Amino acid sequence: MDMITIIGAASAISAGICIGMGALGSCIGEGNAAAQGLQAIAQQSDEAGTISRTMFISLAIVETGAIYCFVVTMILLFANPFWNYVIDAAAK
Repeated sequence: MDMITIIGAASAISAGICIGMGALGSCIGEGNAAAQGLQAIAQQSDEAGTISRTMFISLAIVETGAIYCFVVTMILLFANPFWNYVIDAAAK
């Protein structure tokens, strides 16, 4: 196995782990936030507007973790900085 194949395999495996963990963490966080928000609305229905607004802002903040994992995954798959290093080293 040459270095290009090893770098490619490591990039694909790392990207899969990154997006999997990022999606799992975001899903658990969003589920907990939604459950707590709905529970708070059920207990204090006259504050539903304030609770909903705060809940949606927190859901957007939690989702950024998954978006960052997606960006890292795309970098690992399509703009990997190690590719150029390995290709230049192989050419010498």
